[in-house]
Amino acid sequence: MKELVGIAEQVAAKLIARKQTIAVAESSTGGLVSASLLAVPGASAYFLGGAVVYTRDARRVLMDISDEGMKDFRSSSEPYAQLLAEQMRTRFNSDWGLSETGAAGPTGNRYGDAAGHSCMAVAGPVSEVMTLETGNNDRFGNMQMFAATALKLLLRKLEG
Repeated sequence: MKELVGIAEQVAAKLIARKQTIAVAESSTGGLVSASLLAVPGASAYFLGGAVVYTRDARRVLMDISDEGMKDFRSSSEPYAQLLAEQMRTRFNSDWGLSETGAAGPTGNRYGDAAGHSCMAVAGPVSEVMTLETGNNDRFGNMQMFAATALKLLLRKLEG
């Protein structure tokens, strides 16, 4: 967790300096991204909200994305990660949206992705989506790696 908070401190400094805000949607990280950002004193200046979108019901209720709205999307995919990031940005009227969706392990998910598979996206003044494959089935290790990678992706966009 210490590494995650260290990255979050760098993200926080950039967001505060720019007077910008963020909203987060995460799945297999289980709230680690949000917790890391909230562990930094002064988080209320930049963190508008977050959601753990772990199930279909959570997607419908928290993100207002219907089953019909998912017709062209598959969970744990880059397009879905981008949709989540954009949806958070829009719903919270934040400068940035950050999302993560994947399979932490110890087994893969029902979509055929192996444990250690995660897609994450940043939506904002600049956007990016990426896939991470850790090749590992250690659930908590993957959750931490996914969260760190998502925060680093956001940090790169803030620095760029």
